[in-house]
Amino acid sequence: MRLSVLFAAVLMPVVAWFSQQGYFGPDNGAISDRYPTLLVAAGYAFAIWGVIFLLDLAFALWQLRARLREDDTLQRLRPAAAAGFTLTALWMPIFSQQWFWLALAVIWLALACMAWSAVLLSRDPTPAPGQALWAKFAISLHAGWLSLAAFLNTAQVVVAYRLLPVDDMLGWSLALFAAAALLVLLLNGRMRGNLGYAAAALWGLIGVYLKQSESALNGAQVAAWCAVAIAALVLVQTLWLRLHPRHRVFSGHLSPGE
Repeated sequence: MRLSVLFAAVLMPVVAWFSQQGYFGPDNGAISDRYPTLLVAAGYAFAIWGVIFLLDLAFALWQLRARLREDDTLQRLRPAAAAGFTLTALWMPIFSQQWFWLALAVIWLALACMAWSAVLLSRDPTPAPGQALWAKFAISLHAGWLSLAAFLNTAQVVVAYRLLPVDDMLGWSLALFAAAALLVLLLNGRMRGNLGYAAAALWGLIGVYLKQSESALNGAQVAAWCAVAIAALVLVQTLWLRLHPRHRVFSGHLSPGE
């Protein structure tokens, strides 16, 4: 399983390179431009994938160490991490082929794998040496970005298939913003104010604000400030959880003895 994690971690940047070269079809940016939504972020924000791929590869190499072979947490983590990495890689050619329903299922499954992994690492009472740096931050950053990307993908499916009004998207977009906020706050709470997870979420939300504040779509300004409001909530929650660990809002653990 250790080698499976490494293989899947290498697979992501390799597939991403082929995807950006157009081997699978139009790249993600071109498709996103075809189906504009109120949840999409500015193009620069997607550069975070380079950081995620690099950190995931560093994690995959770190977990190969012989002394970590029998670590209980890593043994539980490896199958989910390998699955999450593989699903992330598969999403790229599937999305390029514009198999949107399949891509949507894949990205939500990838999020489930990475979020479970991030929570496991965040709540590990006896982390291995170096785990916070080489495992927790990398996995959590990946999970944090997918927590927003999954909702962006959902909005694009709605627009692509015209499942809801596309001339006035504000109503259902606000519903997706609310669902995204709830998910991010719940997961961040479960992770006890995880810096990697929160950083990825904040990065994405700022990207949404910058994109929508310049967009001509109906409701874009409201969407932009909605992203700012969610970012503020995530920031306040993260600071509160880290500075006042007895008050773990949204974590489900309010006991002073936690």
